[in-house]
Parts: sequence; C-alpha cells; structure tokens
Amino acid sequence: MNTSDAKRVLETALICAPAPLPLRELKVLFDDQIGADTLRMLLDELAADWQGRGVELVALASGWRFQSRPEMRVWLDRLHPEKPPHYSRAALETLAIVAYRQPVTRGDIEDIRGVTVSSQIIKQLEDRGWIEAIGYREAPGRPALFATTRQFLDDLGLESLSQLPPLESPGGDAGLAALANLSAPDASDDEQPQLPLDAPDEPAVLAEPPQSPAIPASPEEPTP
Repeated sequence: MNTSDAKRVLETALICAPAPLPLRELKVLFDDQIGADTLRMLLDELAADWQGRGVELVALASGWRFQSRPEMRVWLDRLHPEKPPHYSRAALETLAIVAYRQPVTRGDIEDIRGVTVSSQIIKQLEDRGWIEAIGYREAPGRPALFATTRQFLDDLGLESLSQLPPLESPGGDAGLAALANLSAPDASDDEQPQLPLDAPDEPAVLAEPPQSPAIPASPEEPTP
C-alpha cells in the first residue's frame, strides 16, 4: 500500500470513529504491517493536509481524532444554542489542585484551599470522568489519592499533563477559567450554578481557556 492510500484509510477511520483512536488500534487497520513510527509520520502528514480547514487532526491523551477548530465555535454554537454547562468556583479550584498537585488526598485539597471540600464536589468530578482514585496514602484512615484521567485531558484538548499552562504565572483567576472550558453534555443549571470568576460569593462561568493558570482561594463552603 502506498502512502496516499494509507492516509486515505487513516482519514476514513478517524472521521468515522466515535472516539479518539490510539496508535495500537490504527495499526490494526493495516494488519500490523505498518509500524508505530510510520503511522506517526502518516498522521503528521494527514494533519498538515488539513491545515487551513475548519477541522483539524489532533493528538490527545487517548488517541487521535478530527475536531472543529476553536475559531469555528461561534458558528457551530448556532446549531446548538443550549446554555453551556457551568461549574461552581469550588469545583474548579478542586479540579485545578488535583490537576497541578496530583496525586492528592481530600485533606491535601482542603489544606491548599483552606476550607472543607464537600463530598458532592469530589463525586461530581468523578462522575464527569475527570478525576479518579488511583490508590491510598499510607496514613491513618488510608485516604484515597486522586489524579486526573485521560478523559480530563481529552476534554481540554491535551495530549499530556505537560501541556497544561504554567502554574506559577500572573493572572489570578486565569487557571480556573482555563479549566472552566471543559464541557459536559448532561450538565444543568440546577446542579452547576452560574457565577462569574471575579466574584468570590457567586458562581464561576465557563470561559475560553486563557494562557496561564493559578489557583486562588475561595470562601468557605458548607460541609456535606
């Protein structure tokens, strides 16, 4: 099979796939007769072929996929004018701490935030598939250690944690806004109140991801 035909096979499989495809699955397309290095080269060439179009080929944590470019969002949103999902400031702070300090326990999160973290927030992030317990700390009570998932990286459009914006940088609430770009199709206003990021006593609104994150403090929230 020549390069042109191989790229056509990859293109078709990726366009029709319902989820990102890892290299091991893409190799199956060619009966494992094409190695990983050759596949990466073909994928890079295919991504270059799609430059300048409204759709791009990207590498994510769980594999490769075609997706619309960010600048197309303003038009695509007109097809689905539903309100975007919203997450409380406390949930965003908790997610940011797990993302940048993982693995962490619930106690670690509470020490950093300076307030109690409700079980509902932890469950919400677990239900969304963005954090998970990966083990237990050898300490009294053996608290669970939380870390982010591949789904978290996929939803942020990242291939690895190293692509997260630098933590130590100016910008205040910028880190929360970056994580606030995550989407959840089944979210509702009842379970995720809308609050602006610059108002400590109100909810944080989903925003376009900026370039530099930080983890600000939040007012105390009720215990579960």
